[in-house]
Amino acid sequence: MRRVLVVGSGGREHAIAWKLRQSPRLGELFVAPGNGGTAAIATNLDVKLGDIEGMVRAAKEHRVDLVVVGPEAPLAAGLADRLEAEGIAVFGPREEGARIEASKGWAKGLMARHGIPHARSAVFTSRLDARDYVASLPGVPVVKADGLAGGKGSFVCETKEEALAVIDQLMQEGALGEAGRTVVIEERLTGREVSAHAFTDGRTVVPMPFACDYKRALDGDEGPNTGGMGAYSPALWLDEATERFIHEQVTEATVRALAAEGVSYRGVIYPGLMVTADGPRVLEYNCRFGDPETQVLLPRLKSDLLDILWATANGRLHEAAVEWSTDACVGVVMASGGYPDEYRTGFPIYGLGAVEGEVLVFHAGTALREDGTVVTAGGRVLTVVALAPTLAEARAKAYRAVQHIHFSRAHYRRDIAAPSQDAVLG
Repeated sequence: MRRVLVVGSGGREHAIAWKLRQSPRLGELFVAPGNGGTAAIATNLDVKLGDIEGMVRAAKEHRVDLVVVGPEAPLAAGLADRLEAEGIAVFGPREEGARIEASKGWAKGLMARHGIPHARSAVFTSRLDARDYVASLPGVPVVKADGLAGGKGSFVCETKEEALAVIDQLMQEGALGEAGRTVVIEERLTGREVSAHAFTDGRTVVPMPFACDYKRALDGDEGPNTGGMGAYSPALWLDEATERFIHEQVTEATVRALAAEGVSYRGVIYPGLMVTADGPRVLEYNCRFGDPETQVLLPRLKSDLLDILWATANGRLHEAAVEWSTDACVGVVMASGGYPDEYRTGFPIYGLGAVEGEVLVFHAGTALREDGTVVTAGGRVLTVVALAPTLAEARAKAYRAVQHIHFSRAHYRRDIAAPSQDAVLG
């Protein structure tokens, strides 16, 4: 029986804990810091996400066999390195591997060196040089913060003036702190976005089903970027040839590129791509499970997640069985009103026990009061997830469940996985 610690506090971590709980080989399960949902299926530990040494101490004190790191920031800060130094198995790359997400500029260089198809771009540490570059371009680019920005560091601009203003906000005004002091100026591609997750131990690469998420806050893909307002899987609009190209020429090629440069990588590799008229192009990489993609991927996993994570962490992924359901899955994020800008928390959540038995509700920004009341405690509060034989059935089931859940100023998109929105930005 293995003792497992999941690091994180969002819907992704609740989904991981939920799936791990199904393993007959699971002993005690801990989540740090966790949320109101994980408290019902695991032991939450009061350790802040940024406290790397605190996480290591918690893993040692609770005699943890495997640590599963959900968010990117602890990986970029070297949590996996510290755990491995203590002899604790960890699912998630070391700091050198996490650079693939922590520095978009470094990732662009990796792709260029190894011929991985990607959006053309340039990296700048000088604000004036960045402005001059934008002025010289024939079209309007995308401006991205080089570092970690919680999914909110990409700016799809409509005019050059807007792009220049974003550069000033990031590089001069410090809108995203150090993450935006270096910027990536990228060509704006058109097409459909898709998330391509895979398990890898640095040698074996096992793809997961494709998923699509919705980053904008409002229906019709309007409003500001968020951490993600919903997702669905599979991406039925992808043909087999394109899927095979992404697996071979992007995901597997990336793992080979990392190995060729001496980077040991164990965990999830997740390129986000735009499928253009000229083929798939990588927009950026993630070094961990996506959120909310995890919430619609893991319900489709028929195999034992603990076995897969343990094999990956120990360099034996080739020994693991990985089988997926053919069912479709749709997840709708319920957020606090005002998110991703200013919002209030502390509102009781009603109706969690009224959803259909086959519907899953993964908690993110929730907390459990002493009297047992679940209250809002963040921007993205819940992901309501349904599995069904078709995408349309899963969508209908998820939205029926959403109608039963209430909290003050709740906000959610009403077009997740809608037929007219199946090409929405991922």
